[in-house]
Amino acid sequence: MNFREKIARAVKQNNSLVCVGLDSDPEKLPKHLRGPQARVEFNAAIIDATKDLVCAYKPNSAFYEATGAEGLHELKQTCDYIHRIAPNVPIILDAKRADIGTTNLGYIEYAFEYLQVDAITIHPYMGRESLKPFLDRTDKGIIVLCRTSNPGAGEFQDLRVNGKRLYQVVAEKVRDEWNGNNNCALVAGGTYPQEIAEIRELVGEDMLFLVPGIGAQGGNIEQTVKAGCNSKGQGIIINSARNIIYASSDKDFAKNARKETQTLRNTINLYRN
Repeated sequence: MNFREKIARAVKQNNSLVCVGLDSDPEKLPKHLRGPQARVEFNAAIIDATKDLVCAYKPNSAFYEATGAEGLHELKQTCDYIHRIAPNVPIILDAKRADIGTTNLGYIEYAFEYLQVDAITIHPYMGRESLKPFLDRTDKGIIVLCRTSNPGAGEFQDLRVNGKRLYQVVAEKVRDEWNGNNNCALVAGGTYPQEIAEIRELVGEDMLFLVPGIGAQGGNIEQTVKAGCNSKGQGIIINSARNIIYASSDKDFAKNARKETQTLRNTINLYRN
C-alpha cells in the first residue's frame, strides 16, 4: 500500500483530516516525566490517546536531532510504536531534505529504511534532477514545500517569475513534471488560505496538501478547509502540534491531547462539504 492509499484509508476509517505533529521538546514535557525514556513515554501516551482521531502523525526530525544519538533513537522508537499500535496511520517525517542525488540516498535510507516513515517533506530549490531519488519512490509520499506558513514565506515565494509567483511556479512544476509516479504532495500553509485556493485551482482535485499553520500559528480552520478541500471534502492533511501535545502540562496531558484533537477534527468536519 502506497502513501496515498494509506492516507485515504486513515481519513475514511477515522473520519479525520487531522495530523498530530509529534514535535516533542524534552524541556516542555510534563514535570512527572523525566529520565531517558521520558519523550518516548510522552509520545506513546499521545499516540494511544489520538490514534482513532487522526489521519497521520508528523514528527519533526529537528526536535530529535537536537539531542543527538539519544534523540534519534527516541524518534526511531516513536515510529516503531506507531507501526505497532496504529499501523493504519501513516507517518510523515518533517525533515525538509534535498541535496544532490547521492546525498539524497542517505536521507532516503534514514527516512524510509531506518525510520520506515511513509512520507517526507522536501524543498524544491535544487530542482527535479537532484530530487529524482525521492521522486522514484513510488510507494512513498514526497511532500514539496510550496507556500509555507511562516510570516516571512513571501520573501522568496512571492517573487515574480515570468508573471507568476514563485510558489505558483513550484505548484505547476510538481503538477506537470514531478508527479509522474502520483506520489507528490504540496505544503500549503493554513495562514494563507487565499494562496491555498489558488494552488488548488492550479493543481486540480487529486493533489494532496499538507497544511501547517493551524493552531499556535493562528490559521483559520474554516477558510483553510474551504480553500483546500477537493469536491469530495478531502485532499488536505491539517497538522497541529503545540495546541495538542502541550494541551496540558500535568498528568492528564494525554486526556487533554485527545480532547483537543477531537475538537479540531470535529471543527474541520463542519466545513468539509
